[in-house]
This record gives sequence, structure tokens and C-alpha cells, in this order.
Amino acid sequence: MKTCYCCSNLAFEDCCEPYLLGIQKVPTAEALMRSRYSAYCTHNADYLLATTHISTRKFHNKKEILTWATQNSWLKLEIVEVTEKTVEFKTYFIDNGLQSHCHHEKSTFKKQGEQWYYVDGKFF
Repeated sequence: MKTCYCCSNLAFEDCCEPYLLGIQKVPTAEALMRSRYSAYCTHNADYLLATTHISTRKFHNKKEILTWATQNSWLKLEIVEVTEKTVEFKTYFIDNGLQSHCHHEKSTFKKQGEQWYYVDGKFF
């Protein structure tokens, strides 16, 4: 059993993988945030773009997402605070220069129909 990248302590196949494969719809903003972290860990830029809200998608591109995902070794996701439409989190990673970093963000999400989307984030 491979533990999920999102630090849920569940198996990847029972946690984020069904969302990344499009088998299941993401039920909450937190689940989307966790699955997006797993997408960075698995270098799934297509999923990251597809789950970015259309109003902000133009500010992101696949090449930059893939570069960011592959140039870092993703270590840990820590959820700080969750509301229905926001998730504050910290991700810990090591860059290709072997420097450790913490990315601290409060993300905003929007649900349209049955689908949750990442809108934007405030960085700390």
C-alpha cells in the first residue's frame, strides 16, 4: 500500500488517485486542495490546470506548472485551517539546489455544479 502524498494516512488508491484519474468527483475544497498537492507530487499538470477556475486559469500554464512540480521534492502537506471555500496550508519541499522551503498559502475555492475549482491563493 502506497500512502497518499497528501498526508491523509490513507492509501493513495483510496484517497487522491480516483480524483486525479477522473474516476470520482472531489467532494470538498479540502479534498481538492489535497488532490492538487498529490498532483504536484505526481507531476500531473493536466489535473492542476483542469481544476483551476476558468477565471484564473489564464494566469497558469502547463510548462511552468510541470517545471515547478519536477524541480522540487515534495515532502509534506500540513493543513492549517479549513472553511467551506478556503484552505490554509503549508507544503514542505526541497528544491533542486537542495534547499528546504515551506510554502504557506490560504487558497480560495469555488464550486460550480458538482465540481470544485481552485481560484487563487494568498501567500504568507
